[in-house]
Amino acid sequence: MTHSVTPSPTPSPTNSSDGDAAATRPLAWRTNALLFAATVASVFVTQWDPDEPVRLALVHAAEFTGALLGILLAHEFGHYIAARIHKVDASLPFFIPLPILSPFGTMGAVIRMRSVIPTRRALLDIGAAGPLAGLALAIPLYAWGAAHSQVVPLDTAQSGLQLGDSLLLRALDHFFGPTVPVGSDIMLSPIAFAGWAGMFVTMINLLPVGQLDGGHVAFALFGPRQNRIARWVHRSMLVFFFVSVASFVARDVRAGLGFWHLGRHVNSSLFWLVWFELLAVLGTFSQPRAARGESGQEERDGVSRLDLRTRGFATLGLAVLAGLLQDRSSPALWAAWFVGLGVLIAMEVRWGALRPTSTLLDHPPTGEQRLGRGRALVAIVTLAFFVLLFMPTPIGL
Repeated sequence: MTHSVTPSPTPSPTNSSDGDAAATRPLAWRTNALLFAATVASVFVTQWDPDEPVRLALVHAAEFTGALLGILLAHEFGHYIAARIHKVDASLPFFIPLPILSPFGTMGAVIRMRSVIPTRRALLDIGAAGPLAGLALAIPLYAWGAAHSQVVPLDTAQSGLQLGDSLLLRALDHFFGPTVPVGSDIMLSPIAFAGWAGMFVTMINLLPVGQLDGGHVAFALFGPRQNRIARWVHRSMLVFFFVSVASFVARDVRAGLGFWHLGRHVNSSLFWLVWFELLAVLGTFSQPRAARGESGQEERDGVSRLDLRTRGFATLGLAVLAGLLQDRSSPALWAAWFVGLGVLIAMEVRWGALRPTSTLLDHPPTGEQRLGRGRALVAIVTLAFFVLLFMPTPIGL
């Protein structure tokens, strides 16, 4: 579930008047409104619990839908309003409905930037406005929802998804959540779950990589040095996948369970592998069309030669296969799965994002003027929220 700012175009002399042209261009809104209505329906249906009484299911689904879409709207209009203030041509948000496949019923939303972000100050304002506006709603909604959540026996809580924890979530649970006795856990209310989802999405967007919100903020703060930081952050996601799996397995081995739950641990850690590949795909799409070519192949140094379809099908295949093998402990099947993963990584090393010369995660250049002290502090605080929101295992099984 993502809703980052859509990659902005590469600067060119022809873009200088785009902000003035945007002021006279009719505001397109019909497609946005239809997608938003479809997303409302998708989120509502996804959160409908058929095991609850109809009236209670209606209330719970409506609470989650209203809270989550309120957070997403605040996030996206934070970007949109900041873009308009800086006369950057930006579309209204396009919401993405995704019933059933997403636990939230949506993939979030995107905003299309149709003109260049001219300065690092504008880049910071546009990049930071979304996450900060979203958190301004997500944090109090989670606090209120946690205070109205139920304490249930641990066995009951473990029957569903295990939601990830972060420093900020722990602090909110400590001050606002109910007291949890030994052998029990908190079953989040719909509004608390929506607040959690909002903070989870914000964590993803604040990754200081490429043209995610965190990438915008980090580039505004560090300038071109951010491109080197982004490559290391991106690669650390792959490392984190292996570290996460290894830590789960080591815990099981110490408990005498061996590799019996390997499939469950791979699936709980898969988020980082999928996002490692997804960011590489987004990086390829953000390259100039002339550099990518019509088929997504490399036509200049630094751009990935790894075909988008190959990368996409390989990642999707590994994710689907991991899901199918989740409850199977066959050494041969899981050995084959890791061989397939090794082939994908080898392709990334040879032709893709792991090449030393890769520029997939590079941010488009912008004005050289540095941030003032006030904006630099805003950038630091925004990136600090990523640390506070970081969840080692966002969704466990």
